Amino acid sequence: MTTAQHKIGSGFGATTTAAEAVAGVDLTGKLAVVTGGYSGIGLETTRALTGAGAHVVVPARRRETAGEALAGIGNVEVDELDLGDLESVRAFADRFLATGRRIDLLIANAGIMACPETRVGPGWEAQFATNHLGHFALVNRLWPAVAEGARVVSLSSRGHHYSPIRWDDVQFEHGYEKWQAYGQAKTANVLFAVQLDQLGAEKDVHAFALHPGGIMTPLQRHLPREEMIERGWIDEAGNVLMQFKTPEQGAATTVWAATSPQLAGLGGLYLEDCDVAELAPEDAEGLAASGVRRYAVDREQAARLWTLSAQLTGVDAFARP
Repeated sequence: MTTAQHKIGSGFGATTTAAEAVAGVDLTGKLAVVTGGYSGIGLETTRALTGAGAHVVVPARRRETAGEALAGIGNVEVDELDLGDLESVRAFADRFLATGRRIDLLIANAGIMACPETRVGPGWEAQFATNHLGHFALVNRLWPAVAEGARVVSLSSRGHHYSPIRWDDVQFEHGYEKWQAYGQAKTANVLFAVQLDQLGAEKDVHAFALHPGGIMTPLQRHLPREEMIERGWIDEAGNVLMQFKTPEQGAATTVWAATSPQLAGLGGLYLEDCDVAELAPEDAEGLAASGVRRYAVDREQAARLWTLSAQLTGVDAFARP
């Protein structure tokens, strides 16, 4: 398998902040849609993009909470969206399309992690449904508004190392394991970007997936304190033990993916620490220190997942009549 997954020497790194990643980029007149752009690294993404001149639409499941979090940040509007509810996705997309505006940056940032077994929609596993299928449906429904030359950014995680797509049991109907389910969903986020980059070529639209880094955010809300202690993230007193990124640093790769001229002409890639990631070593077991698994950037797997996702959601902007 040949790959473009090689560092390009961006000059940035793990400690780069979102503001630094977008420095010198003028987004005046550009419109961005950032799911979950009101909490954690999503909030810092919104802050950096508006700081560079963009107008940001933040669709949020908790609209009032989002409005409060974004108070004081100019050039932002909040709308309602529940990624676990395809009717909510359709309604938001219809409202946006009715405005006649174009989308220059579409950032699939919202997500859930390692939650207890939960079923949504027609019985779908919640992490796969929310993190992948909801964003799949959203991007496809918004596609008529996506501008020529736009960028789509899909937030994945190094957690994709936990699992490839489980083709024989995607919905975990035969036994649920929260980290494996998270891993599958994050692999889906990468494969989505790989295939969308191929399909979007006619509009010169490029898509990227990324690992933002380890950051203490509300994403950890489903993890018991005991588990975070066991993983070495915190001690008994609640003090953070690992070298986590700040939310400003965690948002940097997202902002870089969405705006950097260094990525012009590139796409379908997995990024980390504001650079293109290398492939993870073949013999690495479990959660490798860095890199992307080959199965997550495999084009055949990406096309297969697209077909499955279109069947499940009933949405495909690229279907031929």
